[in-house]
Amino acid sequence: MEVVITRSYEQMSKAAAQLVVDVLNTKPNAVLGMATGSTPLGLYQELVRLHQAGEVDFSRVTTFNLDEYVGLPANHPQSYHYFMDEHFFRHVNIPRHNSTSPRAPPATTPPSANGTRGASRNAAGSTSRSWASARTATSRSTSRGAP
Repeated sequence: MEVVITRSYEQMSKAAAQLVVDVLNTKPNAVLGMATGSTPLGLYQELVRLHQAGEVDFSRVTTFNLDEYVGLPANHPQSYHYFMDEHFFRHVNIPRHNSTSPRAPPATTPPSANGTRGASRNAAGSTSRSWASARTATSRSTSRGAP
């Protein structure tokens, strides 16, 4: 593991985006794990900027969103699916069928029952790189059916 220290959030976002671009230049059909929330937002904004400048192509990428709130439909403004669409997916050329988000099952459904974990393992194989893999405490606690 390599730890990169930068002086600012903006520099960190640009450095992380360059790592993703380097991966996609080497493996255009890479499988990416997409975390949600404010932490990776600068990364997504920089990737959108690079895509709009013609510096990165996402047309062969497969993505897996790592989080979702239990019980929220994908089109709800507070859902992670909506967040990712608003801040990333609608601005780049990832085919819709190449992007998977966890379904938001009822609180009584075990987290592993939504099928995303197995699908992401099958898609990734042994050569995948996950560049945004943090899960939020909120999604973990709600996916366990917290009281």
